[in-house]
Parts: sequence; structure tokens; C-alpha cells
Amino acid sequence: MKIVVLDRDGVINRDSDDYIKSAEEFIPIDGSISAIARLSMAGYKVVIATNQSGLARKYFSEDQLSDIHHFLCSLVEGAGGIIEGIFYCPHHPDDNCSCRKPKTGLLEQIENEFTCELRGYYFIGDSLKDIEAARAFDCKPILVRTGKGLITEQYLSESNDVSVPTYDDLAKAVSHILGSQLND
Repeated sequence: MKIVVLDRDGVINRDSDDYIKSAEEFIPIDGSISAIARLSMAGYKVVIATNQSGLARKYFSEDQLSDIHHFLCSLVEGAGGIIEGIFYCPHHPDDNCSCRKPKTGLLEQIENEFTCELRGYYFIGDSLKDIEAARAFDCKPILVRTGKGLITEQYLSESNDVSVPTYDDLAKAVSHILGSQLND
């Protein structure tokens, strides 16, 4: 089983400092939906691991989050793909839970749900938290420049950390993954 883990906000859809609170506010980044479909059609299980502290902050409800995720899944299905699972942390950053990235609780949940091991599989994100979670779990981190990606890229560069492959967006990252698959 091949799995790719994706962050949501800033990777699949435009991020917002005001949070994504409804399906109407969920605006896919150009090429992201078709990129997910391409992964799925190539035999990858696509799962999402996302921090959603807006729940704890009461900016949106579980039902609203479910509507957002249903909308996302329907877009991907319309493009010929499938999202196998969406795993989210509903906690406030101050709650010190085990599931808020950069901690690895969401990745542990994915392994338990799919009876698999994520070590060595790709984790695509736009933030340092995504990169740290991927590394802590022995996943292959990929950074995209969308969302908070440019800030994260600058931080990694200033830290002399050039080990994270970086792409303009999810579509380009997926093209890399699928191109690598052809060379395996």
C-alpha cells in the first residue's frame, strides 16, 4: 500500500488567518484537486492530517467542518480520485494534546486506521509543523510554497536545512512523486 499524507489549509486550499469556517470559504488552490485525483488514480491512498483549532476556538462546529470535508471529497471524486481519510486535531494549541502537529498523534491514527506503517512515505505540507511531524515519524517531507510555504522555506534556508524538497504547489509536488514512481 502506497500512502501520501497531505496537510489541508495552504496545501489543498487557500489558507486564511480568519480560518476556513464553511464550505463556501474553502477555495482550492489551482491544480490541487486534480493533483489529488492523479495520486489516487496512480494507486496511492491519499489521507489528510490537519490541525483544526478553529473547533476549540468555536469559530466553526463539527458539522461545519464535516460539510467542508464533504465538499473537498466531492471535488476530488468529481476529478476521478478519492480521499481515503481525513484526520484532524480539534484542540487549541494550549491544550498540549498528542495529535496537534508537530506531534505525531494524527499520523499514529492513520497507521491504526489503515493497519500500515507510514515510515518512508511522503508527507506534503506548507508549514514547519508539517515538516517536523513528518521527520519525527520518518516520513519523507515535501514543502510547497503555497500557504505558509514561503515563510517555512525561508526559515529552513536560514537554518541551512536544504534537505526538504520544495515545490511551487501541490500539483508540482505530485508530478515529482509520480515521476519518481516511474523511475523506481
